[in-house]
Amino acid sequence: MKKNSFKAWLYLLPALIFLGVFMLYPLIDVLIYSVEEGYNSASQTSFGIGSYNFSYVLHDPYFMQALQNTFLLVIITVPLSTGFALLISLGLSSIKKLRNLFQTIYFLPYVTNTLAVGLVFMILFKKTAYSDGLVNALISIFGGQSVDFIDGPYWAKMFVLCLYTIWIVLPFKILILTSALASVNEMYYKAARVDGTSKFRTFTRITLPMISPMIFYLVITGFIGAFKAYSDSVALFGTDLNAAGMNTIVGYIYDMLYGDSGGYPSYASAAAIILFVIVLTITVINLMISRKNVHY
Repeated sequence: MKKNSFKAWLYLLPALIFLGVFMLYPLIDVLIYSVEEGYNSASQTSFGIGSYNFSYVLHDPYFMQALQNTFLLVIITVPLSTGFALLISLGLSSIKKLRNLFQTIYFLPYVTNTLAVGLVFMILFKKTAYSDGLVNALISIFGGQSVDFIDGPYWAKMFVLCLYTIWIVLPFKILILTSALASVNEMYYKAARVDGTSKFRTFTRITLPMISPMIFYLVITGFIGAFKAYSDSVALFGTDLNAAGMNTIVGYIYDMLYGDSGGYPSYASAAAIILFVIVLTITVINLMISRKNVHY
């Protein structure tokens, strides 16, 4: 028995070393940086230990703007992208002819470079000296006034960012939900048809409960992914996100480390810990809700 236990730990050793070096050590390092006040990266010295870094970050208008942008992005894109993915997956599941073709078309944005998609969105929405963009051209046709979605008002920029994020994450969610729908046992649907059950009741009583684990998985990963958003904003608004007013929490952390206001690892670490606490709290809440609504 002891010999088998030793072998098991031996097999786990590479994974444990990897997790320790690339996950546990960085996490401990971030925690230490976050409480070191007045840390100087050049001399590797600090004034002492305290909560000043957290106070500074929470009172920084750039961080509050990033926090607002991130929360709006999460609240808008996660439910909408999951709902759209479910509707499209239901439509694909009901199509027999050309189903594989449609699945491939919907999956294409997922394998396309993020910056390339961002460039396409800029062409569609950005106003230039020569053109107002395709979207504004359509707005003008219907009698509306053109809007600068890239350099214009905040709501317009947030609209483009949310639309871009939904477009990027939609293919993966469609793939997962289409696979989940295909795995539902047809016997349940046959029994429902025999009983004369309506399509809506079949969907709410059979389909949703059967695919609820996959929906829950997509919601959890969607929340985490949206909170880590950064490249989406860069692809649309460039690297100076503070000037554009479209920075995210991860973007704020990057700026504190390497941006124009960089060289402050303590502030960046404090912001990273705040982000970690927010994501952990929302994940725990989702796990508590899932106990009643997810059927395994």
